[in-house]
Amino acid sequence: MHEIVTLQLGQRANYLATHFWNLQESYFTYNEGEESPIDHDVHFRPGIGADGSETYTPRNVIYDLKGAFGTLRKSNALYELSADFDPGQGLWDGKEILQQQTPIPQSDYQKSLDAGLPAPTLTSETVRYWSDYNRVFYHPRSIVQLNDYELNSQTMPFENWDAGEELFNDLDKEHDLLDRDVRPFAEECDQLRALQVFTGSDDAWGGFAGRYIDRLRDEYGKKSIWVWAIEGGGKVSRQAQFKRDMNKARSIHTISPQSSFYTPIIDPPSRLPANFNVDARSEWYTSALISSAVETVTLPSRLRPYHDFEASLAGDDGIHKIFELQSSISGDEEIHAKGTNRGEDTGDGSSKVTTKFDLDFTYDESSSNEAHIFNQMQVSRGFEPEQKDDSASHEDLGLSRKLRLFNSEPMHQRFHTSLRFPILDSFPGNMLPISNPDAGAKVLAALTASSRTAERIKTMQAVAGRMIGVDERENLVNGLGEIRESYETGWASDSDYDDD
Repeated sequence: MHEIVTLQLGQRANYLATHFWNLQESYFTYNEGEESPIDHDVHFRPGIGADGSETYTPRNVIYDLKGAFGTLRKSNALYELSADFDPGQGLWDGKEILQQQTPIPQSDYQKSLDAGLPAPTLTSETVRYWSDYNRVFYHPRSIVQLNDYELNSQTMPFENWDAGEELFNDLDKEHDLLDRDVRPFAEECDQLRALQVFTGSDDAWGGFAGRYIDRLRDEYGKKSIWVWAIEGGGKVSRQAQFKRDMNKARSIHTISPQSSFYTPIIDPPSRLPANFNVDARSEWYTSALISSAVETVTLPSRLRPYHDFEASLAGDDGIHKIFELQSSISGDEEIHAKGTNRGEDTGDGSSKVTTKFDLDFTYDESSSNEAHIFNQMQVSRGFEPEQKDDSASHEDLGLSRKLRLFNSEPMHQRFHTSLRFPILDSFPGNMLPISNPDAGAKVLAALTASSRTAERIKTMQAVAGRMIGVDERENLVNGLGEIRESYETGWASDSDYDDD
């Protein structure tokens, strides 16, 4: 088995991850003899519920601020914790005055799930919290509320990178967060494969994630760490934008060198096709759109049989770790895609990379044709693939890699599955340009390493040189410069000359 433990840090991360877990839950099969193409043991763990029955819950740890969980509690139908209902008086034997906040009413969607009734149609107005559309039971250990800050607080907003860093240091000193929250899930794994992190990157969650990933790398030095770094795409004041830019610069400087891959995600994307119906003010909508790409591009990691898709991302040199997320989505009409059958790795470097996508979640898509692509990994789902060229199947892969390097051609890997992207009742049903949502959507998603990253980091350096304090300026600007160099065309590392 090749298990993955997921960490979710903050509000944006939890909106996105909730869609991700709903999709994983939808792949379960319950008919005898019917096997899902998805290996559920990658992301789910077996356990024993409060009544002694077997349970199956995600391998995840969910962090969020006070007031951010909505109606989600540690106790649920699988794990009823008596401590939640009777906290006890402790050592105090005096008179108690109990003050309780007004309970948040359960959404109609959650009520229908609990009652086993057909779920009502969700809208931007009826989704108040990410827990309002959650379809999955979590283990009580997965829920971690951070009470030092409150969601949407005006007096103590959780915005500054330093605040997140300080909060992690304080909590880790008191509790040892890895030992308390991560290790129980990691030690249950037969062969821990990766730690997946969903996090905000342009607010205090970037600082929290930066320190957390430092600890993860120290503890799990040889394990893969996947980071989905989410940043706000909405318009804000000039001062707030400068703060966001500094937080993003610090996040990419601190986290990307420690990661196996680091993918910035703009929520919502800067450009949306006219035939997509997206309420950009609703995190439920925008995170659903992002989930279609994130869930698709990571699909090879949980398909049967096992696929080592991190090796595809590493490319020929393993240098490029910052990737762009892109996708194209359709219903009945076809998008050009090559492949053979479900879950097959369809080869390496035998065709051109793709630069035209409906959606670019990382950068402005207008510059994609001008960029040099170092490496691209594509995943297509739901298409009728073209037949694979027999001559390419007998090609010496080692020789093809050498030729590609000699000709400065990009690394290219493709995966294909016939499994369509499911449109669930927890998903905005009218968002995608498809005529039959029940049949699912065809998605082509890609992770691409290109020279556009150098352009973006150069801009970050310029802003940091003007805005950051003197004490940190040199370290941050120089560190960003070192990262930028590896994404500039014509750059080569010392390792390229080791054979001379």
